[in-house]
Amino acid sequence: MSTETKPKVILAYSGGLDTSVILKWLCEKGFEVIAFCADVGQHHEDFDAIKAKAVATGATKCIVTDLRSEFVSNYIFEALKCNAIYEGRYLLGTSVARPCIAKEMVRIAAEEGATYVAHGATGKGNDQVRFEMCAQALDAKIRTIAPWRDAEFIESFKGRSDLLAYCTKHGIPVDAKPKSNYSIDENLFHTSYESGVLEDASATYEESMFKMTVSPQAAPETSVFVDVEFEKGVPVKLTNKTDGTVKTDPLELFMYANEIAGAHAIGRIDIVENRFVGIKSRGVYETPGGTLLRSAHMDLEGICMDREVKRITEGLSNEFARLCYNGFWFAPEMDLIRHSITYSQRDVTGVVSLELYKGNVIVRGRVSPNALYNPDLASMDIEGGGDAFDYNPSDAAGFIRINAVRLKTYAALRAQSQTE
Repeated sequence: MSTETKPKVILAYSGGLDTSVILKWLCEKGFEVIAFCADVGQHHEDFDAIKAKAVATGATKCIVTDLRSEFVSNYIFEALKCNAIYEGRYLLGTSVARPCIAKEMVRIAAEEGATYVAHGATGKGNDQVRFEMCAQALDAKIRTIAPWRDAEFIESFKGRSDLLAYCTKHGIPVDAKPKSNYSIDENLFHTSYESGVLEDASATYEESMFKMTVSPQAAPETSVFVDVEFEKGVPVKLTNKTDGTVKTDPLELFMYANEIAGAHAIGRIDIVENRFVGIKSRGVYETPGGTLLRSAHMDLEGICMDREVKRITEGLSNEFARLCYNGFWFAPEMDLIRHSITYSQRDVTGVVSLELYKGNVIVRGRVSPNALYNPDLASMDIEGGGDAFDYNPSDAAGFIRINAVRLKTYAALRAQSQTE
């Protein structure tokens, strides 16, 4: 069958064992396979080697797209704007990357005239849902092939030995390095480790596993001090006050945040979480730069954001995290939340000063041109100028006074911003 008559499929391809087998299997099933590899900041990836392997395995071409800047500006910073965190601990490192990758895959499908996309996500994980829900939301006519849910594929490949035998049969090169005792997902936002030996929830991981962070014991004995500047909830400048380094480009800023936070042991967690498909799973994550920037952003909101707006956005943040984790990035309900969060960030502008020390992000101060904080009102010292009126909320007049102060302060800020 000529390639002109074969249906085209865009395969999310990593060059690893699973996706290499899937690539060849799709070719045998009569598809013209175009491999797609997204650069979202994987560590030390050889994309030239990946492209060569894809073509040697049967792909008509392999497209590699550098998505790092888009990933930071349109996905990571969107999550940080609303302080998104899943089940109170997980900063959504994998979850946030999937819609970025899926969007590019669908774009390539349209450009190449492909009616199918395919992925190597397992039938027990979250990624299958994220890839497919995002693809469906972006193109209602696109169809997804998920081999690890295909009965014939699963029957043929019951384990790693079957996959390796297939590679030997078809001359597909296999990495000679020993397989890790766990699976790894890497991008700019985080590195995650799960499965294998980590499926024992009581098992302790080895320190050599980590890629982005040092242990607290290996972190420097002296602190480093940094300033993080935000405009409307988005990081725009990171300054190392210890050595004078300044970063303003979004990608460079985030990469430097990873570097400096990782060097000070910031951003590790070990959790058992609830997958969308109904299974609990154990994951170990390191998210150094994200942890640093989220801590700074949350602190700045404290001085800039109205009390009731803050209360409402906390609920929106939880919903954002749930929708992102479950694959609904491009759903209308997510659009509503993201627009609401963006509106809430209008006044979240200023600088937060942080100290980084052995796994700790310590806030040392903050300043904002939009501060709702009034030291005279907050003062307990009446002789020094503090306000002496009663704030007892059980009294109607006191309740009105409390909220009148809040609303008057906010109105003054709005009037000031409209005249500037």
